[in-house]
Order: sequence, then structure tokens, then C-alpha cells
Amino acid sequence: MTHRTKWNLAFALAMLTSLALGLPGSALAQQSSVVKYKTAKVGDLDIFYREAGPKDAPAILLLHGFPTSSQMFRNLIPALADKYHVIAPDYPGYGHSSMPSHDKFSYTFDHLAQVIDKFTEQVGLTNYALYVQDYGAPIGFRLASQHPERITAIVVQNGNAYDEGLDNDFWQPVKAYWNQPTSQEKRDSLRKLLTYDATKWQYVHGVKNPELVSPDGPAEDQFLLDRPGNNEIQLDMFLSYGSNPPLYPKWQEYFRKHQPPMLIAWGKNDLIFPAAGAEPYKRDLKTLEFHLLDAGHFALESNGAEIATLMRNFLGKHVTK
Repeated sequence: MTHRTKWNLAFALAMLTSLALGLPGSALAQQSSVVKYKTAKVGDLDIFYREAGPKDAPAILLLHGFPTSSQMFRNLIPALADKYHVIAPDYPGYGHSSMPSHDKFSYTFDHLAQVIDKFTEQVGLTNYALYVQDYGAPIGFRLASQHPERITAIVVQNGNAYDEGLDNDFWQPVKAYWNQPTSQEKRDSLRKLLTYDATKWQYVHGVKNPELVSPDGPAEDQFLLDRPGNNEIQLDMFLSYGSNPPLYPKWQEYFRKHQPPMLIAWGKNDLIFPAAGAEPYKRDLKTLEFHLLDAGHFALESNGAEIATLMRNFLGKHVTK
């Protein structure tokens, strides 16, 4: 059975789920088949995004990780679009958004969060649920802690907000760079993370059945990573990741104070953000649905239908227009 056939079967299951929830199957088929590929102007930047679903439906903002783009949501978007207004942007320097050189644009998590914040206003998102993965977590949690009134719920898939999530071997050379930010040697030691082998590893490591992982994802990611100058952008972002742990207490206080409904759908076999980073969310969230999936870093690749079903059930309980 091919990956496409398996996804089609999963999509058919989603249609049956929609009928169980009282949604017309024909509406699901019509809405989910229409994904628009658009660009919004944010200052001097062109921000590419994927959009689907009724504009008057509850909104979901999907925030991607490294080294990918909104393409990581290519299957999730149509699985949700019958009932939700789904928007997935590419950050500057990623996907099909503008990629100014790193000496002309500050590639930091603070700056990217500011751009995405302005993007949400540009496209008219006044309130929305968040889906955050990898880099999407520090960007999304900046938005949430700054605008708690806008956040209706949060779905976390291998996205970190606790020190426990960075206490592993993967982060040691990155932390060494944080400790010596002017060291060219420390910077250059991270270039191996920008190779195709490293990108493919992120997709397939920890996946029970690698045949479920389409090669199109890592191939597209690597094509964009290999653009001239993009490597320096990614190295700047590795350095900037060091700005996130000092904000963890602020984000945790946001969780405790505002108690956003949260769904954890975490690939437990991820060596970058292992399950140790998922467990601490239990300390701070009262409305928490917690799932450790038999998946890796990009859990949507192998467990997309499962995550879509979890999201539909969870958001159906907690998110209304």
C-alpha cells in the first residue's frame, strides 16, 4: 500500500469522523480540497502562507519548525478545513517567504515572532488556536504570552517550553555555541545539521514504519536550505535559540495564569525534543489532553491521521467561534 493510498484511507476516516460529529461529508470534501497559496505583505517582506476552510469558522494558526516550512502541514490542512479556518505561514528565510540576507535582516526568534504577529493582524486573525512544533513553539509562545486574549487553544507537537526538554545530547554542541557566540569554530561545527542526511534523519528517525514517510518532505526542505546564503540564516537561528530558555518561566506563568486548553500530541521517539520535554506541561495546565505517539520529530508524516482526529475531537470540545 502506497503512502498516498494510506493517506486517502485516513482521509476517508476523517470524513466518517465528520459525519459522526454531524458534519456533511460533501462539505468536508469541498472545503478540504481547496487549499489556497497566498502571500501577505508585512513591511518589506512577502510572507507566503497556505489557507483553507471557511473564513467565518474558528481559526487555527499552524507554526512550523526547522528545517521545514508550511509544507509540513500539507496533509493536515485539508483534514481540518471543513470545520476550521486554517492558516500556515512560512517565516522569513523559510519556505516561499522573503529571504533577505542575514546581514540585512535580524534572524532571531524575537524578530520572527514580531513578523508573524503582524502577519496575523494583516490576514485578520483576531483569535485563533495555535499548533506549534519545534521552532513554532518559541514563536507561538511569544505570541500567546503577549496576546493571551487571542489564543483559544494550543496544540503542542514536539515543541519545548521547559528546561527538561533541552537536557539531552543533541543540544550539547548548540549550547556550546551559545556559550561562545563569537566562535567561528562553534558556529561551523553546526553546519552538519544543514545537510540532506541530517534533514532526512529528522524525518525518519524514531518512525516505526519509515515507508509512511514521503521523501518529498525532506527533499523540498533541503532544496530550500541549499539556497545561497540560507545556511548563514540557519546558523543565526541556532544561536538565537539560546534566547528561548530564559523565557520559559514567562511562558509557564502564562500557562498557569491563563490556562489555555492544550492538546499534547508528541512523537515520543524524537531525540531533539524527547518526551522528557512533554511531561512538565502537566505541572502547569489544568485542561490538558496528553498523548505520546509512537513517532519521531515530524510526527505528522507517520501519524497525521491520528493527530488530525485528536485535534478535531479536542478543538470540538474547547473551541467555538
